[in-house]
Amino acid sequence: MIAALFPGQGSQEIGMGRALYQGSKAAREVLDRAEAALPGLLRLMWEGPEEELKLTANQQPALLAVGYAAFAAYLEAGGSLPQAAAGHSLGEWTAHVAAGTLSLEDGLRLVRKRGEYMQEAVPVGAGAMAAVLKLPTQVLQELVAGIPGVEIANYNSPEQTVISGTAEGVAQAIEVLKAQRARVVPLPVSAPFHSSLMAPAQERLRADLSLVELHPPRFAVYSNVLARPESRPEAIRELLLEQITHPVRWVEILQHLQGEGVGVYLEFGSGRVLTGLVGRTLQGVEARALTSPQEIADGLAALA
Repeated sequence: MIAALFPGQGSQEIGMGRALYQGSKAAREVLDRAEAALPGLLRLMWEGPEEELKLTANQQPALLAVGYAAFAAYLEAGGSLPQAAAGHSLGEWTAHVAAGTLSLEDGLRLVRKRGEYMQEAVPVGAGAMAAVLKLPTQVLQELVAGIPGVEIANYNSPEQTVISGTAEGVAQAIEVLKAQRARVVPLPVSAPFHSSLMAPAQERLRADLSLVELHPPRFAVYSNVLARPESRPEAIRELLLEQITHPVRWVEILQHLQGEGVGVYLEFGSGRVLTGLVGRTLQGVEARALTSPQEIADGLAALA
């Protein structure tokens, strides 16, 4: 069984999607539609400046567009529909576009607003995030449980968990964790994503999402909130909102996919972050990043 994976913020880079545009008619059609929906997006993806591409409101639609373009190129090249899909944070939206839950144009406009609302929810400098490495999740949870303003944001792999919250709370947590000889890496992000501090963004996006029609996905799409698939459109609508303030349960998602018999994990879009997380979480499976027509061709040949 095959699962399609779609990355979240941090996988963007200048030039993303250019090879897909040049080498795949299907990808080119997707990216042209993205440019029509959000004029200037392709120039930003291909020429930068990098600081502008890094802005949350730009990263999110860029990653969605390239992820879906890579998926379209894969299908055009003869790839079969996956049995399931999952996306890390923003990537869950890309998974739903690929599954037909919502249109590309609606998805792009919504994630741009999502990015704007998330950035505006907390003043710059008031929030922070940090990755905690090589510390068991349960130990981490116990250590930060009594620190005000700190929450678990991402369960990325058995040895990588991300905390999020107020700048003061995260700074205090870093000191506590370092005292336990944990390796902690502050993240260069502009807001405390996947924490309760994002509640204002959640409520602002609710009004926009309520105006968009959703459809049952054509394959199972795993929810970041539930770590299992949901197919009812109105339930998906609520989960996409809850996702903003809830942790990404990536480890559980991968474990559940493997439990359902998935042995091949294909990452569509820019970068290969999720391919790495699969390798650090699961054993006995195959993971490939498909970011260009050549990688797609090589991947299909290997799967044949």
